[in-house]
Amino acid sequence: MIIKKTIERMDLREIFSIPIYGRIHVGTVVYFSIKCLVIYLFTICLVWFIKKMFRHSMKKQDPIDTTSSGFLQHIMVWIVYIIGLTAFLSMIPGMKRVADSILASAGILAMAVGLASKEALGNFVSGIFIILGKPFRVGDIIKAGDVIYGTVMEINLRHTVVRNFENKMIMVPNSTMNNATIVNSTIGEKANCAYIEMNVAYSTPLNQAIDTMRDEIMKNPLLIDHRTEEEKTAGTPQVVIRVIELGESAITLRAYAWSADYSKSFVMKCDLLKDLKERFDEEHIEMPYPYQNVVMKKEE
Repeated sequence: MIIKKTIERMDLREIFSIPIYGRIHVGTVVYFSIKCLVIYLFTICLVWFIKKMFRHSMKKQDPIDTTSSGFLQHIMVWIVYIIGLTAFLSMIPGMKRVADSILASAGILAMAVGLASKEALGNFVSGIFIILGKPFRVGDIIKAGDVIYGTVMEINLRHTVVRNFENKMIMVPNSTMNNATIVNSTIGEKANCAYIEMNVAYSTPLNQAIDTMRDEIMKNPLLIDHRTEEEKTAGTPQVVIRVIELGESAITLRAYAWSADYSKSFVMKCDLLKDLKERFDEEHIEMPYPYQNVVMKKEE
């Protein structure tokens, strides 16, 4: 009861002046906690606003701007976090100089070189080169090497995220993507040419095999007419078929079949390989395969 009456008689200033540890008073702790809370809330709200602003702008932009916006969003979010950390450090006694050095451009460069590894810094710089050079964009279907094959989903500060055709996400360092040879199936004209190759025996009449291939390919619903007006006038067939190799045991025929895009081209090729195999069997067109003759020598 005595303590309760004593606290009631004390005003707010007297409560804040109660010492806790050495020169640290209740008011100092409360003031420090309020400032930390304000900095935290301001940082979180600013990051939320930046992300919302970029999401709204990406809906109105083309894929090129979307790629640049996504990368720029990551940079701005990290800058906000650094500023929030700097503001927090500036409130701690003895850390003001550290906070000032972080804000300075020379301090930021020194921290990047000193704290970031060579690989992380290289990925960051490579990401900038990818954004500026635009060898690929978010949404493009690309192939880099034998493993990386799919749709680009995101380009962040360190990685390029590619979703392959098995719906698995592949995280590729930006430095790897920057140095790789990229095959982009999206940039430029979307129409795609599929190579349909079939092997026939040397005894097969080539004109019969070519006419059979062309007739079967023309039935596919995904096939499009990619001929120019000059080629149509000249009588160039819609599906061009050529002999490309005289192998050891077979003649290779290649048909050039066009579809609307890469995805349809892949489906069309798979369907045609099946249809051509069945059609060749019906027409009794031999499709040879390598085999060996084993001679058994009988001892007397």
